[in-house]
Amino acid sequence: MPLTRSPLLPLAAITLGLTGTALMAQPGPWGGPGWGPGTTWGASGRQLDPDLEGRIEVARFRAEDDAAAALGSGPLGVIAMPGEEAADPRLGAVFEAAVESQLLRSGYRAAAAGEPGGQVAEVRIVRSEAVPAEGKRDPVSGQLSLGLSNRGSMVGLAVHVDGSKPRRALIETRVETRIRDKASGALLWEGRARMFSREGDDKWTDDAIAARLARALFGGFPGRLGEYRERR
Repeated sequence: MPLTRSPLLPLAAITLGLTGTALMAQPGPWGGPGWGPGTTWGASGRQLDPDLEGRIEVARFRAEDDAAAALGSGPLGVIAMPGEEAADPRLGAVFEAAVESQLLRSGYRAAAAGEPGGQVAEVRIVRSEAVPAEGKRDPVSGQLSLGLSNRGSMVGLAVHVDGSKPRRALIETRVETRIRDKASGALLWEGRARMFSREGDDKWTDDAIAARLARALFGGFPGRLGEYRERR
């Protein structure tokens, strides 16, 4: 999937700790600020700590009406989010499979072709460049100092050798999922999870990122009423 430059906007309404403690917030309108396409959430990319590589942020919202009681049971289908053109169908399929795997573990069963009723999970994948790659460094730097006194002259040279390589771009991968009642289209559950990784890091393949984000997003599904965010 082609990468886009997407600087992350600060979310002043909440403060996220690194302990994994969930922060409760008042439920807001679904599809509102922070949930629409092209929006971001969490700390500014320019303030990202290198230790955040591999960390995950999660936001989830569950409906409070009686229809939400059916979450976690019955037939379920998993599809790409309607209206979203997949830039990389292969990547979309990887994440849809990871989402389906987690939801089936939560109590659903895979819906048969043409089976009426049940629920449908809509999945959207967004991948963007959070922090650009560092520029090339001069591996050798130094400082020259000169001195002169009645005892003669002095020359001092300090040399610093930096053998580290410039950091590659920090990439944000985000999975968004909406679960709807298949018959009525009513929105029952909505969530998103994002993770940061270095571009080209062999440890974080698409499959590895998809599996980790899906586990984080659906851990303890369907979760509590209301919306919460956490960083792990």
